[in-house]
Amino acid sequence: MRKLMLLASVTLLALLPSLTAFAQDTKRVPALREQVYSQLARAQELADAGDVDAGLAALKNVESKLSSMNSYERAMLWNFYGYMYYGKDRIGEAITYFAKVVDEDPIPEALQQNTLFSLAQLSMGQGEYQHALTYLDRWQAIVGDENASKADVLRAQALYQKGDYQQALAPIKRAIAAAEAKGEAGDENWYVLQRALHYELEQPEQIAAILERMIKHFNKPEYWVQLAGVYGQLGQEKQQLAMLEAAYQQGFLEKGQDFQMLVQSYFFAGIPFKAGQVMEYALAQEILPADLRNLKLLAQSWIAARETDKAVDALERAAALSDDGELDAQRAQVLLNAERYSQAIVAAQQALKKGNLDKPGTMHLVIGMAELEQENYNPALQAFARAKAFEDARKAAAQWERFAASEKQQAERMKELVSS
Repeated sequence: MRKLMLLASVTLLALLPSLTAFAQDTKRVPALREQVYSQLARAQELADAGDVDAGLAALKNVESKLSSMNSYERAMLWNFYGYMYYGKDRIGEAITYFAKVVDEDPIPEALQQNTLFSLAQLSMGQGEYQHALTYLDRWQAIVGDENASKADVLRAQALYQKGDYQQALAPIKRAIAAAEAKGEAGDENWYVLQRALHYELEQPEQIAAILERMIKHFNKPEYWVQLAGVYGQLGQEKQQLAMLEAAYQQGFLEKGQDFQMLVQSYFFAGIPFKAGQVMEYALAQEILPADLRNLKLLAQSWIAARETDKAVDALERAAALSDDGELDAQRAQVLLNAERYSQAIVAAQQALKKGNLDKPGTMHLVIGMAELEQENYNPALQAFARAKAFEDARKAAAQWERFAASEKQQAERMKELVSS
């Protein structure tokens, strides 16, 4: 399965340094002196005005006095570098400078927290998933478990991308549970991620469960169809049909394969009439192509539903696409059972003419039986005689031949009695 990238975009505000944002902090840190403050403020003004290169040059000037700066001032300098490189979309360099921020000590705890979380987000965007997890661990060590939900989704995404599917389940489940506990759905992508994890772990029951919640919260057509497919994998045919039928009634079925799945579900559930109706609709709307496979399924549905005219029409259309006479042979059988004897004879003759039949003798039997029902005894006997030449029909042909001969004799006696 293609890897999913569910990383939320890093917000600029999360990275934007502020000269006053970290002033209130319980941790004892050195002060940010006015001289450094004014130079950093000037660099920020240049960058905000659109001249990032001038802002970087201003920061270089501040960096030349690095030996005289305290840890807080150095951290703010690196923070501004990171912000400006991020603004230039030079993410690798931004990460390098933000990493230098959290390496300074002591610095305000709020600055450390914000920067570590930003580093985790940026590392995810760069595909550095283990680095993202390391930064999240450092962040959580500061904030504690009670605020862990903020990082759960990001942690689950990183673990998923690393292929640690089982470990990724716990944090994404926590995030979803926390949202639902508040009566909210949470972000749709969280559910998509959990579904992907269960897919990778080959857990269809859990996939079904998360899809049920996705339908409840988001009600998208594809989730109905996907859940129906999972029910099919689980052998829960009734639930599969119920989902597909509900999706069909809501207009949620859009793809040909979805209609085909509904037709097959109706057929195997013993509801062939609805199978035929849906298939005819899909063919008429060109949702499904009128190819040999679909026309055969249509014919089978109408045969099972005992809709002779519709079955004969479907078989005729399918036969036109086939290289052998099997579908004409099936049409002959349907017509014979419907007591449409003349049409059955024509269909059987067409099947024999087209050839490549598995049981050609059966078609001679059909012709014989149809002729016999019309009291055409000599053509019937001739057909039964031809049928005896084939192993697949020899025994039945001999029985029908004896019966036809008996019927002929009886008819001749009756004729003689009437004429005498």
